[in-house]
Amino acid sequence: MVKVVTDSCSDITPQLAQELGISVVPLYVNFGNEAYRDNVDLGTEEFYRKLETSKIAPTTSTATPADFAQVFTKLADETKEILTITLSEKFSATYVAALQGKAMVKKDCRIEVIDSQQGAGAQMLLVILAAQMAKVGASLDQITEGVRKAIPRVHIRMTFDTLEYLRRGGRIGKAQAFLGSLLKVNPVLGIKDGQAFPIARSRNRTQAMDFLVNFVKGFSRVEALAIEDATTSDDLEILAERLKHVVPPERIYRSKVSPVVGTHVGPHVLAVAVLEAE
Repeated sequence: MVKVVTDSCSDITPQLAQELGISVVPLYVNFGNEAYRDNVDLGTEEFYRKLETSKIAPTTSTATPADFAQVFTKLADETKEILTITLSEKFSATYVAALQGKAMVKKDCRIEVIDSQQGAGAQMLLVILAAQMAKVGASLDQITEGVRKAIPRVHIRMTFDTLEYLRRGGRIGKAQAFLGSLLKVNPVLGIKDGQAFPIARSRNRTQAMDFLVNFVKGFSRVEALAIEDATTSDDLEILAERLKHVVPPERIYRSKVSPVVGTHVGPHVLAVAVLEAE
């Protein structure tokens, strides 16, 4: 059976990773000289507490080629085919690290690496699709083709109470256009061609949530949906309640935005990602 690997920016929960047999390679969150493996040494709750209380602003770094090679080598004892789906290359060097890690593997195993051109929940939906195809016996070529064809059908929208974290981390992309606004707004961003881009300005959190709900409702057929928060679980419950009449609950995946992604989006992010049906 094909083994599926991803990085921690996919926000795959440990439970889902175990259920679907997905291997997750953690990136790193750094507070000064202290480095933590994303969601391994530093969980989401502890990270967001630290983010809001620490005088040191966190930074992030990619997984190393050796990190990927270690996972690939271990899996090569179990399979001859591995598919890896990474965070957008325009956000991080993770894709390159995975390719370099692939080159380090000495065992006889075919390894394919795909740049998701996404992150967070959108990347998650592609990884879930790959793992589900692997579970029913699809070949590496079939899964690779399926994921590549799905990339244009994955759409994400994220709302924040500030763009400061994105600006600070240098990941703001075309959303730079929203900076400097004199109004107190809740910006809504998307990811396209691997980069963040501005979608809308909502005057408050309620309007921003309305935007997310209407965004999902705008699709005639939804194959899968991911919804995420960081520290606002009550908002996520409201969002889930509003969307359960739009997408069957068994096709909705809930998650927390991981520490590495959270470093760049902040503690009050709320996101929806849609895998549009063919």
